Amino acid sequence: MTVARLALCKILSSHLPRLHLPSAFASASRQVNNPATGEIIADVPFMGRQETNDAISSAYQAFHSWSKLTAAERSKYLRKWYDLLMSHKEELGQLITLEQGKPLKEALGEVGYGASFIEFFAEEAKRVYGDIIPATLNDRRLFVLKQPVGVVGAITPWNFPLAMITRKVGPALACGCTVVVKPSELTPLTALAAAELALQAGIPPGVLNVVMGNAPEIGDALLSSSQVRKITFTGSTAVGKKLMAGAAGTVKRLSLELGGNAPCIVFDDADLDVAVKGTLAAKFRNSGQTCVCANRVLVQDGIYEKFAEAFSKAVQNLQVGDGFTEGVVQVVRLVMHAGSYSY
Repeated sequence: MTVARLALCKILSSHLPRLHLPSAFASASRQVNNPATGEIIADVPFMGRQETNDAISSAYQAFHSWSKLTAAERSKYLRKWYDLLMSHKEELGQLITLEQGKPLKEALGEVGYGASFIEFFAEEAKRVYGDIIPATLNDRRLFVLKQPVGVVGAITPWNFPLAMITRKVGPALACGCTVVVKPSELTPLTALAAAELALQAGIPPGVLNVVMGNAPEIGDALLSSSQVRKITFTGSTAVGKKLMAGAAGTVKRLSLELGGNAPCIVFDDADLDVAVKGTLAAKFRNSGQTCVCANRVLVQDGIYEKFAEAFSKAVQNLQVGDGFTEGVVQVVRLVMHAGSYSY
C-alpha cells in the first residue's frame, strides 16, 4: 500500500506543472502530511496575494469566453468531467484517505457524492430559464434574463476535500461563471487532482483555478478584488463574519455555510438499537467532522440508563486506526487539524 500511495503522489506531482496554477510555482512550498502516520506525502506551492491576483486575472479573462458558450456546450464539459471523476474513483478515494485521513470506504463514498454535484449541474446548466412577467401596461413586455455574475471565489474546508469543491464549482461553471478555489492547506492534493481532471475534460485553462498556501493573504486578495463578484464559503461562523465584512467594500454576493447547532434527541419511546445506531452515525461519522454532526446528545430520563450503557459499548467497539486498514471507522490523527476552517 505504501508503494501505491507514493506512486499516486508521483502521478499527481507530474500533473502539477500543467495545471493552470498562477505563477506556476510560488517561491515557497508547503508539506502535505498523512494525518494517520505523520509522513510527508507531497510538497505543494505556498501561494499568497500575488499568485491569487494572477488566478483572479486568469479567471476574469476566461470568463469572457466561458460565459459566451451555450448552456448545452457547458453541460457537455461538465458531463465529461463527471465521467472522469467516476472513472478515477479508486485513485481519488485513496488520495482523500491519504491526505485527509477518513476511512477508505468513506473516501470512496465521497467521490461518488462529490461527482454527483457535477452530474446534477451538467443537466441543470441547460435549464437556467428566465421569466416573462405580466406587465401593468398593454404596450410593455417584461422579462427576466439570467446571466452569470462573473468570477467566483470558493473557500473550502478539509473535511470533504472533493465534495465541498464540486458542490460550489458545479453550479458556478454551469451558469457561465469562472472560479478561483482556495482549498484547505491541509488537503490541497484532492483539489489539484479534480482540477487536473477538469482540464482533461476540456474545460479551458483559467475557468477553474486553484490557489493554496497563505490563507489570510489569499482570502484578503479575493475580498479586495473588484473582479471577484461572489464568495462562497463553508466553515466557521467567526470566519464567515470576516468574509461578510470584507466583501462589503466591493459589494460581493455571498453564500455562507457556517457553524450550526445540532442536538441529537432520544425519547423514551425510541427503539434502542435504532437510537444507538443513529446517534453513532450522527456523532462519529468522519470522526465527528461533518457539517451536521451532533454536538450534544439529549436523552429522556426513562431510557437514559439503557441508552447510556448501550451507547458506551458501541463506542468502545468502534475500530480506530489508519484509514487504509479494513474495518477502521475512526482514524488516528497524528497531525492535528486545528483551525481547519480558517480562510
